[in-house]
Formats: sequence, structure tokens, C-alpha cells
Amino acid sequence: MKVHHLNCATLCPYAGRLIGSDVGLFDRGRMICHCLVIESSDGLVLVDTGVGMGAVRDANRHLGRLFTTFMGGGVESETALRRIEALGLSPSDVRHIVVTHLDLDHAGGIPDFPAATVHVHADEHRAAMERRTSNERRRYRTAHWAHGPNWDLLSAGGDRWLGFESVRALPGVEPEVLLVPLHGHTRGHCAVAVRSGDRWLLHCGDAYFWHEEKLIEGARCPIGLAIFQSAMAVDRKARDHNVERIRELVRDHSSDVSVFCAHDTHELAAFD
Repeated sequence: MKVHHLNCATLCPYAGRLIGSDVGLFDRGRMICHCLVIESSDGLVLVDTGVGMGAVRDANRHLGRLFTTFMGGGVESETALRRIEALGLSPSDVRHIVVTHLDLDHAGGIPDFPAATVHVHADEHRAAMERRTSNERRRYRTAHWAHGPNWDLLSAGGDRWLGFESVRALPGVEPEVLLVPLHGHTRGHCAVAVRSGDRWLLHCGDAYFWHEEKLIEGARCPIGLAIFQSAMAVDRKARDHNVERIRELVRDHSSDVSVFCAHDTHELAAFD
């Protein structure tokens, strides 16, 4: 079994210094879309998808003009499809996609793997289908599921895992892959836990954005990211509570669990 850590889209927001990039205040910064490809007993499992091929062909439809203006568009060589091919693996072997949530930079690659089952929390799926607020109409792009994916909707209930409740496991897949509810950034946002040898990997999605946020002592976040996280959260109280839970997990289980988020370049580099 292998777990591959990939960057499936480079984002280049303005005011890079405010998001922690070592650039000038008015220069563009750098963020990534940290995805996983797992070689499992049931084919390949993709955790988050980054920006897909659709964004390369039609950025306005798949990302929206606001996103492309401030964050940039898609690069074909960085799509999950091309990254998988570069590993010498076949995209047609992707049997499962597990998404932390359905924001456009996490779900954009879903159409590139039309035969895969897409595992997502039921609350997240409902939010993406209903798109009740202006924010949700911007963050959820209907082009990403226009092909009619095979959804597997996971709801409340399930088991406990290292202090987290309502954890659901993907059936019939080895190694273990768990969906861990961490609502707040979106209505059904989750982390994804993957058993890797004698350790766990915990992909926290957008539960936090900066590596130092997960520290009990000296936790900090660049002001630009802090403002962005607050603005994007549908439930700030729940989001803040989950960051505290992540800090406790890192403090109490650092020997057993590697914790990382979706967009931090430092955390991706640690797996190189």
C-alpha cells in the first residue's frame, strides 16, 4: 500500500505576504491543493481532487470569474488526472473519491473520474445541491457534478476515533479510510483519516489553513488567512471549536497521527 501526496492546483492570491508567503505585500502568494492518492485493495482512492481538467478548458464555468481573478486558474499538469498518470498509474483505476467538502478547489476534479464513487457527508451534499446563500452559489459549481456522479452520502452516527464522533469508514477498502466530521467551514465539512502503516494521516481539508494554527502553544495565523477563514465559515463557532480539537489531537497523539490541511505549502513539503 502506498499513499502519494500531491499538489493538484497552485493558487496565487494577491497580497501574498498577508497569507504567509515570503513575498512583497502586493505580490501574489502561493497556496496549494494537497490531495492524496491511495493504492488500496479496491483500486485507487483519491482524497480531494483539487482543480480539474474542466477548469483548464473553461475556467469561468468551473471556477468562476471572481476566483480566477484573485486566485488564478487551472494548470493541466497539476490536475489529479495528470498527476496520477505521472505516477505511472491509470486514472481509470480511481474507484473512490473522498472529499473533505465540495468547494470548487476540492471537488473540481470529480468529473475527470466519472466511474468513481464519490463519498461525502450528507449535509455537505445537501448544501451543495441547494446552494441557499450567495456564498454557497459561488463556492459550489454545478459543473462539477453535472455528469451525475455515483454519490455515497454518509450521515450522522458511526464510531469514535481518537476523541472524534460519528466517524464513518469506507466499506471494503484497505487500508482504512475514515470520514471524520469537522463542520464549520461548510455545513458538512469533514477530515479524512487514512491508515498508513503504523500511523494515521489526517487530511483536515479547510478546517484550518496555516501549519502553526494546530499548535497548542504559540498558535498563530497570518492575518489574511484569518480574515478569509472567518469570512468563508458558515459556522465560526463550530470551526473554532474544531481547531481546538485538532490542537488537542496533535498534542496527545503526535506519535500516532500526522495532521495536515489542504492549502499549506509547508505541510506538503514535509511529505516530500
